[in-house]
Amino acid sequence: MASRAGPRAAGTDGSDFQHREKVASHYQMSVALKSEVRKLNIVHVLIWVLMAAQVIVSQLSLVSHKVVASPYQWEYPYLLSMIPTVFSFLALPRNNISYLVISMISSGLFCVAPLIYGSMEMFPVAHQLYRHGKSYRFIFGFSAVTVMYLVIVIAVQVHGWQIYYSKKLLDQWFTSTQEKKKK
Repeated sequence: MASRAGPRAAGTDGSDFQHREKVASHYQMSVALKSEVRKLNIVHVLIWVLMAAQVIVSQLSLVSHKVVASPYQWEYPYLLSMIPTVFSFLALPRNNISYLVISMISSGLFCVAPLIYGSMEMFPVAHQLYRHGKSYRFIFGFSAVTVMYLVIVIAVQVHGWQIYYSKKLLDQWFTSTQEKKKK
């Protein structure tokens, strides 16, 4: 063996690397997809913390309702969206297929459904703001409906990508499982 700075081993020109073992591509893909899912889970946790903070501050009347508006109805069921993220975090370390499936299915129920309902619930207020320029709820001086629609747009993208990458990861795990069964 040659050291980094020392001479090359005798009888080799460096082109003998083809025989070495390589990591299978589905394992490499699994690692990359796990990383993406983790990143999206962390972004979802940040969105959830902001949403929970708004609900808690409003419910406990820690600040005036003029500073932080009372939550819309859809925000309460959205707080349950932490459940799919917990299952997703639990599924990743040991490639637990059942937890990942539970995470994907519950994402539709606890994440996407409240966001769809929230966009419909806030539409009349957004329409009034657009037509007349009047808003009655504020979050730190900004129109609450504008802030919450921005949150919805970001959250829909995060959850969409979470489901997409989770499905790709699930496919990789199934491929890996099927290859093991063939051997």
